[in-house]
Amino acid sequence: MFGKRGGEGFGKGGSGVGTIPAQPPAASSAGRSATSLLEPGNADARQQVAPPPLQAPSRKRPPRAEDYYDTKSQVFSALIDTIDLSQLAKLDGESAREEIRDIVNDIITIKNFAMSISEQEELLEDICNDVLGYGPLEPLLARDDISDIMVNGAGQTFIEVAGKTIESEIRFRDNSQLLSICQRIVSQVGRRVDESSPICDARLPDGSRVNVIAPPLAIDGPALTIRKFKKDKLNLGQLVKFGAITPEGAEVLQIIGRVRCNVVISGGTGSGKTTLLNCLTGFIDTDERIITCEDTAELQLQQPHVVRLETRPPNIEGEGEITMRDLVKNCLRMRPERIIVGEVRGPEVFDLLQAMNTGHDGSMGTIHANTPRECLSRMESMIAMGGFTLPAKTVREIISGSIDVIIQAARLRDGSRRITHITEVIGMEGDVIITQDLMRYEIEGEDAHGKIIGRHMSTGIGKPHFWDRARYYNEDRRLAASLDAMEQKSKGI
Repeated sequence: MFGKRGGEGFGKGGSGVGTIPAQPPAASSAGRSATSLLEPGNADARQQVAPPPLQAPSRKRPPRAEDYYDTKSQVFSALIDTIDLSQLAKLDGESAREEIRDIVNDIITIKNFAMSISEQEELLEDICNDVLGYGPLEPLLARDDISDIMVNGAGQTFIEVAGKTIESEIRFRDNSQLLSICQRIVSQVGRRVDESSPICDARLPDGSRVNVIAPPLAIDGPALTIRKFKKDKLNLGQLVKFGAITPEGAEVLQIIGRVRCNVVISGGTGSGKTTLLNCLTGFIDTDERIITCEDTAELQLQQPHVVRLETRPPNIEGEGEITMRDLVKNCLRMRPERIIVGEVRGPEVFDLLQAMNTGHDGSMGTIHANTPRECLSRMESMIAMGGFTLPAKTVREIISGSIDVIIQAARLRDGSRRITHITEVIGMEGDVIITQDLMRYEIEGEDAHGKIIGRHMSTGIGKPHFWDRARYYNEDRRLAASLDAMEQKSKGI
């Protein structure tokens, strides 16, 4: 249809794959998914059938010989000379894939390459992925059990499965191909990565988070990191199933989200903060106006009245940057009922606290910290980073008057994720912010397979500080029942 066959002459549409505006095939987008708090193959799911320690896949494909890449390069060049890329771009993903396969089969026949059927199928799939998708990344993006993809130059790719990092057999032809794929990814969200702008944050069409750092900053070739989103969005019920929280604790979290407590989710990198934030936002009423502010848009709110905002990096002249603080400030002029900040990293924490304290109850955000107490200290530090010359006691009063609940998430050394603390911020006593835990996770040991054994324990508090807020929303009885059930379960009653 689009090749120079049977006297049908079509002009060249371009000289490389980067010029093709076609969308990635459905097979690839289906597998990109939300970051989970716990992978299904991990934690409690392993109590029934205990697998051996996780190792590299047993059916690991041997590294491809240079002959394969030489053949692929020749076929690819012939394909680009033959096909009309402008016509190809008008087709849907599946039709375009079939057309490319037909032409590549013809090229292999004409050039008389000696290939087995399996090698030919592999070559066809690779070339289709190069033209229409993200090249060698496509098989990894299609897998729903992978939570992270880490590419360290063209010859080395690692993946995270069930909380453990293993090396994949995937490799790229060279660093040029890898950089070309990185440029294709970031260009979809209007950003660029090259020698003059070597660091870039972007996202895939499904919201999966992407970071690229290119030479000269990356010495051994472009480094690409993808935090994948699961195609099935997680909810609190699934977190209970995976053991991240107990049913009673999940009900307390549901009430916290419902009664418009101001919440900060604290945790280390990869602990599941964004997933937990997505779960909590599921209990926001559908008639509330929500505004989200993120560096890279990845929240997946289901309410109908949501405004999504995203920061913008400076252009090549160093101008035009829109920071998180700019977005949070602008939020206050957009009549929000809740403000959701994807990740608080700097002085914008002061504006978020001000918003929480001025009628925007139920606002939420995430912060990198290892404990609830460290989370409070980090907020003080970030306010100081903004150049605010406020007394330390005043800053702490602002924090204690704004934050209602801190939820601590953690990634344990066996790869599992747990909600380790549900902590209330009560107020000030002298110069110290007073907190109290409603629930915490206690580690008791590990089993023969290295899996952490622990349990969620109630601290025995039956009437939390946000009790009046729960009563205002007619959730006080359910809150009392959940806390009582949590305490009884902790005591083994």
